[in-house]
Amino acid sequence: MATMTPPADAPAFLDAHGWGGARIEPLAGDASFRRYFRVHAGARRAILMDAPPPQEDPRPFLAVAGWLAEHAFAAPAIHAVDLERGFVLLEDFGDVRLRETADADADAAVALYAAAVDLLVALRAKPAGPWRAYDRAELQREAGLLVDWYCPAVGADVDAEGYRAAWDAVLHHVEGVIPVTVLRDYHAENLMLVGADRSLGLLDFQDALAGHPAYDLVSLLQDARRDVDPTIEEAMLARYRAATGEGDDFLRAYRVLGAQRNAKILGIFARLWKRDGKPRYAALCPRVWAYLERDLTDPALAPVARWFDAHLPPEWRGDPLVLAEARGLA
Repeated sequence: MATMTPPADAPAFLDAHGWGGARIEPLAGDASFRRYFRVHAGARRAILMDAPPPQEDPRPFLAVAGWLAEHAFAAPAIHAVDLERGFVLLEDFGDVRLRETADADADAAVALYAAAVDLLVALRAKPAGPWRAYDRAELQREAGLLVDWYCPAVGADVDAEGYRAAWDAVLHHVEGVIPVTVLRDYHAENLMLVGADRSLGLLDFQDALAGHPAYDLVSLLQDARRDVDPTIEEAMLARYRAATGEGDDFLRAYRVLGAQRNAKILGIFARLWKRDGKPRYAALCPRVWAYLERDLTDPALAPVARWFDAHLPPEWRGDPLVLAEARGLA
């Protein structure tokens, strides 16, 4: 696992860009190889992103940040870049996230989620950025992470071809729409409350694609890291539909993308535990299963639901580390 010791050449990078002698404090890592540090130079503060090559490439982050800023969305300003060493010096949005603020005040949570939904409404009003298409092939690849990682982790021998065929039978529900910029990790831990007006600042958008407008709404309202009250989910779906005029087709797409995203996340979290030595992600899986099971009740997902009932019935669903230990696999 990565340490949070600042890179040895970080001071030289900072010195070259007017931040000489700055104090560097560990801030956070994430599910990738990226690490973040807070930089103090007198009264000035910034965030140092360490995205070490070849594992990481900060250029997609820079491209999406530029596009968002050009279209009046609050991405961090870029102060300095060293692509060879994978350093990016960013505007510091502070420490106030939507997640902790909503956790502390249930009444405030409704207004915060409403603001996050309104941002998505504004985002869909812009033509999609020049991103790769979030198409059927990509959706299938992502959904396949469940059979690639979760199923082996818990010792489940499943029909991978049948799984792919089940998804092929339902993905038409998310095709044939005008694509929008999809940020893909739009959730409470990546939404910062910035400034006195607590406007929303965006983080972790480097994987943006051009896809269905329901995807980021799913990411927000079926949050793998935070329980979202079902009443808030329904209220925010209604708010989005009222603002956009979306009908029942959108609701079907929302459930299909919810199931796809949650299946993908189960695979990713199992991989983070098994391959990357991050067991805390395994413990998040029961919440993701709860979302997935709710999505699978939609009749549009009947082929996928039948596959899950046949190959991953309830006793195979949960924390993969706990399930693997019970079967002597961990």
